[in-house]
Amino acid sequence: MLKSLLGYQSGFGGSAAEGHVRKKVYETGVNKAIQSNFAVLLELADELVTKWLSYPEAQHVPLCQHMLGFAMKSVTRAAMGSHFENDQEVIRFRKNHESIWSEIGKGFLDGSLDKSSSRKQHYEEALGEMEAALKKVARERKGQSNNHEVFMDSLLQGDLIEKQVLEDSMIFSLAGSVITANLCIWSTYFLTTSSSVQEKLYQEVTKVLGRSPLTFDKLQELRYCQQVLNETVRTAKLTPVAARLQELEGSVIHHIIPKETLVIYALGVVLQDDTSWHMPYRFDPERFNDEAARKQFTLLGFSGSQECPELRFAYTVATIMLSTLIRKLSLHPVADQLVEMKYDLVTTPKEEAWITVSKRN
Repeated sequence: MLKSLLGYQSGFGGSAAEGHVRKKVYETGVNKAIQSNFAVLLELADELVTKWLSYPEAQHVPLCQHMLGFAMKSVTRAAMGSHFENDQEVIRFRKNHESIWSEIGKGFLDGSLDKSSSRKQHYEEALGEMEAALKKVARERKGQSNNHEVFMDSLLQGDLIEKQVLEDSMIFSLAGSVITANLCIWSTYFLTTSSSVQEKLYQEVTKVLGRSPLTFDKLQELRYCQQVLNETVRTAKLTPVAARLQELEGSVIHHIIPKETLVIYALGVVLQDDTSWHMPYRFDPERFNDEAARKQFTLLGFSGSQECPELRFAYTVATIMLSTLIRKLSLHPVADQLVEMKYDLVTTPKEEAWITVSKRN
């Protein structure tokens, strides 16, 4: 869907077999980027927690602002490497990202972008700057041996044309930042609403890690954390719509769906359908103890073979963040705050979400 909105075409053609090869490149790229940059991601999570620890207990923490910054640092470092160790590069990336994503969320969908020449010029300038930065990183990393392998390295090694490397790294950078940020925002916010879920997560992290730091190998043992993230995705309807190209001609009732049709899936409806989920509006990670719930999630594309690389990355970064956060801090809601949801390609809070924190004894 995002490629279509941006007018990107590379990777759409070819056989199903070629599509699966590209998908394998992306999956491998995400896994390698996470493993190679795991220490960097841990360091970024520690920076965030240290910052929160420095606040007085009554101080309100702007959750969206901080998590978006954390997510963008994580994505840029893991996707494009040391070029984004410079904070000024991250700030420039964030500025251009916001200009592009705000139009993707509204300007394309309601047609208003084409009606405003100033908005369209601003959008095109931001897109051009972002593409120029990605091209520069690709030139710098092509054919080089790097200590920290990043997502773009896998694209460069994957026998993809230059245009496809640019477009796929753009999609990963745009979507990865928003999905990672909002998975971190909503999971942290929902934890403030349930002290019992916080305590259970703390007990799991303590049991699995003891006093040792989190390692890549220990990620899979944090099963309750995975349930918390699954339930966050479901409750927040994190990605309310998805799209896939129909590989073969199909039909729904008596309607024919031609091959290569872009099919939109109303995930947000299914994620809170009361025939599939008991008490669907309640945040309850325990529901994912049930094998049927986990299977339903897999069928919807939130795990397994249909999972997008950006979501796979977001789950890992959110696990690192939550396990770091919960070991040192207790999370609390702000009284009388109502956090409403804004539904675009990714669900975000309508306004800044505030929390308070206290040091865990």
